[in-house]
Amino acid sequence: MQPSLYVSLSGQMAMMRRLETVAHNVANVTTAGFRAEEVKFEQLISDKTDAPTAFVSPGNTYLSREAGPVSRTDNPLDVAVSGDAWLAFQGPGGIVYTRDGRMTMTPEGALTTLTGYPLLDVGGAPIQLNPAAGAPVIARDGMMTQNGNQMGALGLFTIPENARLTRHDTSGVIPDVAAQPALDFNRVGILQGFTEQSNVNPVSEISRLIQIQRSFDSINNAISQSEQTLSQAVRTIGETS
Repeated sequence: MQPSLYVSLSGQMAMMRRLETVAHNVANVTTAGFRAEEVKFEQLISDKTDAPTAFVSPGNTYLSREAGPVSRTDNPLDVAVSGDAWLAFQGPGGIVYTRDGRMTMTPEGALTTLTGYPLLDVGGAPIQLNPAAGAPVIARDGMMTQNGNQMGALGLFTIPENARLTRHDTSGVIPDVAAQPALDFNRVGILQGFTEQSNVNPVSEISRLIQIQRSFDSINNAISQSEQTLSQAVRTIGETS
């Protein structure tokens, strides 16, 4: 097979990978705290052909850390994180970090995510409130009070920039490098009565979807032309021989 066909095939595989991520992003454009998935492609040089040939890698996916838009709900059990920090909850396999600050309080006073996982304080312990004292007041540093009594603090954590994030469900992430408690509340903090939406830009994603489709069609045309050229060459050789 001609090297150009292999190059075109590698391009199609890369486009399919990108199409999958765009489709997943678009499907979660209204999911609170969702982090968009991006793909990084690299050029691979092969020396298995007569001349060095550049191929497209299948692509490495990563999660965007760009903040999503914040909307006001006035629900005291909704919080948004300001700055590059994360809330934490106890997942089934360990601690999970999230920007989805929609919370609920159980009849026993436990503070949990909407899916029932316990939210954690800065020491990694579940947060327990007084179920008879109503919704808490939450300060920027996460400190929670009920009727003027301090009941604990929502943990805020920073994840190193070089950490690779693995998605948990829709809005949670698990880093491969340990997160650290946030200390500078001038740079990060809690906004009570707000929620952070998905950081997916729907207009941008639809534009990417159109661009991918056009690129895929262009590669298909290139493959068809290459195959026609090869077939014509084989017929010509057969006729002359």
